[in-house]
Amino acid sequence: MSNLKAEEYKNFEEIKKIREDGTEYWSARELSGALQYKKWENFAKVIDRAKLACQNSGRDIEDDFPEVRKIIEAGALQKKVVDYELSRYACYLIANLFRISQTEEKLKKDKIHNCSKATSTHYEVGAKVRKAIEDIGGTMPEDLPTPEKSIKQVEKEQLKRLKDKKTKLMLDE
Repeated sequence: MSNLKAEEYKNFEEIKKIREDGTEYWSARELSGALQYKKWENFAKVIDRAKLACQNSGRDIEDDFPEVRKIIEAGALQKKVVDYELSRYACYLIANLFRISQTEEKLKKDKIHNCSKATSTHYEVGAKVRKAIEDIGGTMPEDLPTPEKSIKQVEKEQLKRLKDKKTKLMLDE
């Protein structure tokens, strides 16, 4: 859902699901494919970072990232896997992190080391993503609350909490 192209936005809307109560959600596993992540483990890291951003914005993680278990076929075996039923807001957070990684990738690919050229590239990619956020009616980053602690400090604390929570869930199974 980088929303850098109209086709990507169309693909994003095509994988949208509707619950019986009429609310919309996106499967994280399907979204990872739409964003061309090859490994779930890499996408799961993005989800963890997006959860932190969600919590920092004052929202309840469980509302935007409800975790579900799915059974998939792996040859002759069946395997339980984690998935998430992502809200549009959760997808927006993931797309923002995706935009950052795409900008970094473009800078590396184009071997851009000059600060003004890097800033220009970042601005170009960011402008396209901001347009997409506006088009889908998302909350603009500047309208989100600012945390009192540093981002790195909050991220470190909350990643630890998420890992602890994940460990507890696994032990409860």
